[in-house]
Amino acid sequence: MLTRTIACLLYPDVMSLDVTGPMQVFASANVERERLGLPPLYRLLLVGKRAGPIATSSGIRLHADESWQAIDGGTLDTLLVPGGQGVDAQRRDTALVAWLRAVEPRIRRLGSVCSGALLLAEAGLLNGRQATTHWADLETLADEYPSVQVQGDRLHTYDPNVADAAHLFTSAGVTAGIDLALALVEADLGRPLALAVAQRLVMFLHRPGGQAQFSPLLILSANGSQRLAGLLNWIPAHLSEDLSIEALAERANLSTRTLCRLFKQDVGMAPGQYVERVRLEAARSLLLGAQASVASVARLTGFGHPENLRRTFQKHHAISPQAFIERFG
Repeated sequence: MLTRTIACLLYPDVMSLDVTGPMQVFASANVERERLGLPPLYRLLLVGKRAGPIATSSGIRLHADESWQAIDGGTLDTLLVPGGQGVDAQRRDTALVAWLRAVEPRIRRLGSVCSGALLLAEAGLLNGRQATTHWADLETLADEYPSVQVQGDRLHTYDPNVADAAHLFTSAGVTAGIDLALALVEADLGRPLALAVAQRLVMFLHRPGGQAQFSPLLILSANGSQRLAGLLNWIPAHLSEDLSIEALAERANLSTRTLCRLFKQDVGMAPGQYVERVRLEAARSLLLGAQASVASVARLTGFGHPENLRRTFQKHHAISPQAFIERFG
C-alpha cells in the first residue's frame, strides 16, 4: 500500500485543535498499523504560506514543513483546511484562494474543519454542494455564499459512498474534525483499525456525520433560561408518555399558546421539535449500547411503532436504525 500524504493548511491565528486533532488521528492510525507489523500509511505534512513557525490563536506555534505555493497538488492525497480567528484574512488572500481552486481537481480528498468551510466557499468550491461549519458561522456561510446548501444540523458531510461527498466535504466545529478524520481512516483502512484508533484516543469510533452539533438537552443551559427548566428536566424521564403540546402545557400549567411562545424564545424550536430531538437522542443512546431491540427502543422512547422511529432516523441521520446499529453500535 503506497504512502498517502495528508496535508493540513496553517496560517496565523488558526485554531490549533482544528489542526492537531485530525492530524493526531492519522498519526495514531500509523501507530496501530505498526502494532500489526504493517508499515505506516500516512505521511503528515503541514503547509503554510512559507515554511517555518506559525502562531495559532492559542499562542502555540506550529511549524509549516513547506510552502503551499511550492507544492504540486498532485502529490497530496488529502488536504484539510482548518478554521480559526485568522480565516477571514485568508479569505482575502487571493493567491491562496486561487491555489485551492487549482489543486482541488488534483487531490483525492479536500475537506474543511470548522470555519475553514468559509475559505472553501470563497474559492467557489462549495457552490451547489451541501456544507456545514461551526454553528456560530452558519449564518455567515449562508448569507455570504448563497449558492452553498448549508446543513447546520450535522457534524460533517463526508460520505465515502457518494462520489462528490467523498471528494469534497466539510465538518462542524473543532472536535467534529476528529470525527471527520476517523471517518476518513475507516474508509481507508476499515472499521477495526479505526476502532483501535478511537480506543487509543479514548473516544467513540465516530458519531454519524448527520448528528446534530450539540445535544438538545444542552439548549436550556446554553440559553440560561429557567422558565421551562422544570418541564425540560421532566421530559427525558417520561418519553414513553403523552408529550403532546396539550399535555406539556397542562404539565407546565400554561396555555398551549404561551408554551409554544416560551419554547420558541427560550429553546429556539417548537415543543414538538424539541420532544422529537430528545426522543431521538435517547433512542440513539440505547441503540449504540445494544441495550434493546429496535422495536423496544421505539416503545421506550415514545415513538411507538418501529416505523415511526425509522422515519425519524432517516430524516435526521439519513440512515435506518438497523443500519445505524450495524455501522456505529
